[in-house]
Amino acid sequence: MSSPRANPMPTVTPKKRCAVYTRKSTDEGLDQEYNSLEAQRDAGLAFIASQRHEGWIAVGDGYDDGGYSGGNMDRPALRRLMADIEAGKIDTVVVYKIDRLTRSLPDFAKLVEVFDRNGVSFVSVTQQFNTTTSMGRLTLNILLSFAQFEREVTGERIRDKIAASKAKGMWMGGIPPLGYDVVERKLVVNEREAALVRDIFRRYAEHGSAARLVRELDIEGHTTKAWVTQAGRERSGRTIDQQYLFSMLRNRIYLGEIRNHGTWYPAQHEAIVPQGLWDAAHAFIERRKQAPREHAAKHPALLAGLLFAPDGQRMLHSFVKKKNGRQYRYYVPYLHKRRNAGASLSPGASDVGHLPAAEIENAVLAQIHAALSAPQMLIAVWRACQQHPAGSTLDEAQVVVAMQRIGDVWAQLFPAEQQRITRLLIERVQLHGHGLDIVWREDGWIGFGADIGAHPLVEESSEQAEALA
Repeated sequence: MSSPRANPMPTVTPKKRCAVYTRKSTDEGLDQEYNSLEAQRDAGLAFIASQRHEGWIAVGDGYDDGGYSGGNMDRPALRRLMADIEAGKIDTVVVYKIDRLTRSLPDFAKLVEVFDRNGVSFVSVTQQFNTTTSMGRLTLNILLSFAQFEREVTGERIRDKIAASKAKGMWMGGIPPLGYDVVERKLVVNEREAALVRDIFRRYAEHGSAARLVRELDIEGHTTKAWVTQAGRERSGRTIDQQYLFSMLRNRIYLGEIRNHGTWYPAQHEAIVPQGLWDAAHAFIERRKQAPREHAAKHPALLAGLLFAPDGQRMLHSFVKKKNGRQYRYYVPYLHKRRNAGASLSPGASDVGHLPAAEIENAVLAQIHAALSAPQMLIAVWRACQQHPAGSTLDEAQVVVAMQRIGDVWAQLFPAEQQRITRLLIERVQLHGHGLDIVWREDGWIGFGADIGAHPLVEESSEQAEALA
C-alpha cells in the first residue's frame, strides 16, 4: 500500500509596500468633489490592485501635494515620502505620470539615487514605466544618461561663465579677504580693515618676523575677516596665525587683481596695498625662503623627518640665534610653531616645547652604538648582508670590524653623511614620557654594512686583522 503523498507547501509571495504619490501644480479645482489628486490616487491604487498576485499592497498614508510646482523638490508630501523611504517603510513608488513626481531631469536623477540606495522601485501607471522590469530599468538608464549629460554641460557652462567673469576682473564669490566687504556682488574697500592690512604689510616689511607680528596682532586684538554669508549666517573672525598671515601677504587681490586657474587679471575692485609696499614685504618673504635651505646645508639635522612627539606630531628642526651671534638648535612639534604664531592647540595634542637637538641626537646615537655592539646584532647584520646582493661581497671580518669601530668611523663622517646613514638605519624615533624608542629599518643593516665596511678606517683595520691571522 502506497503512502499518501505529502501536499507541497504553498509559495508565499513577499509583500511589496506601495506608496502612491500625487501632485497638482495649482490649487485650482482642489475643492471639487472629485479632484485631480483623487483621480491620480485612484489610478495608482487600481494599478497596485492589478499587481496583487505579485504581493503589492498599498500603504495607508497618502502623499498628496496640491498647489506645488514640479520644478523643484520643496514639497511637504514629497519630503515625507522620501523620509519614509529612508526609514525603510516603502518598497515601490507609484505615480500617474513621471512629471507628477518631478519635471526636472536633475531632480529625477537625485530621487532615483535615493530609490536605488534603499532598494525602492518606481512605476508610472500611464507610461508603462516600471523599474521592476528589465525594459523599465533600460528606460531609466537612458533618462539618467541624459541627466548626467545635462549636469556636465551645465557645469561647463558655469565654469566658462566664471572664467570669463574673472577675466573681466569681477568678484565671483567666496570668503571676502580682510580689507574688503561684498556689496552687490562686488568687492568694496572697508577703510578700517584696509588700514590694518596696509599696517600689517608695513610692519612685516620693517622687520620680516612673522612670529613677532602675529603675537603683536594678537595682543592688539586683531582677527581675521568677520563676515555674513548670503544665507545670513555670521562668520566670526579668528586669531591671525602665521599660515593666515603669509596667505594674506601673498594675496594679489590687495594689488587690485583677481585670479582664475593660477592666472591673475586686473580686477574691478580698488587696490589697497601700493606696489612699493608689496615689494618691500616680499623681499623678506624671498629671504625667508632661502634662509632654511642655507641653514640646512650648513647644519643638517640628524633626526629631521624621523622624530615624533609623544602625541604623534612630527618634530621640526629649528634654531634660535642669540644676540651674541651663537645659534642653538632645537626640535619642536609642528603645532608648537603654529601655536607660538597665534594658532590654537588641537584637542588631544600635547606641547613638549623646545627640546635641545644635541641632547636628543646624542641619546639616539648612544642607542645606535649600543645596538651595534651587541653580539646578536653582529650575527643579524652578517646574515642580512649575505642574503642581499649589495652586501654579499663583504666578508665576516669586514662586518665585525665595521661594527666594532662604529664610534671612530662616525666621528670622521661629515654631518650630511651621518644624517644619511641614520636614515638608512632608523625608520622612526618616538618620544614618550620616559625617554625614546627607536624603530629600526629591517633592511637598513645591509646598506649600512656596505657603507661602513668601505670606510678607509675599517679597511685599514681589516688589513691589519688579516696580517695578524
